Amino acid sequence: MKQVRNDRYEIDDDRARIDLQRVHRWIGDESYWARGIPFELFKRSVDGARPFGIYAPDGAQVGFARVISDGATFGYIGDVFVDTAHRGKALSKFLMTTIMAHPDLQGFRRWLLVTADAQGLYKQFGFEPLSNPERTMERRHPDPYGLAGRGA
Repeated sequence: MKQVRNDRYEIDDDRARIDLQRVHRWIGDESYWARGIPFELFKRSVDGARPFGIYAPDGAQVGFARVISDGATFGYIGDVFVDTAHRGKALSKFLMTTIMAHPDLQGFRRWLLVTADAQGLYKQFGFEPLSNPERTMERRHPDPYGLAGRGA
């Protein structure tokens, strides 16, 4: 994919540009979904996915998302964030528009994501609650990063 720009920001799926340390600090320290994730585990998760970065005019990374996919029928969008200093500029919408239009991510029969607080954003892109939740199963680890005993 070539870089996609709006009036000031750029989105790129070049994994070499991803500032893994910065993204890990945000996700590992402040997210509700992966708080405490060890860096090496986070790095593996990015290595096994298609990462997207949002970059400010000065080149600093200010956002991130990754798509986990078989490249043919299924895609899962995860770890979406926009740095707090850059929120309110429609960057998450710009990011989702770019992901959903990516030429290598077309024709899937199913896209999934999980969110606690951004349903309004994702609804704009056709996401809805599960149509048959009784068919969907999960296997969860209640404390994947061993934080329960550390007061986290």
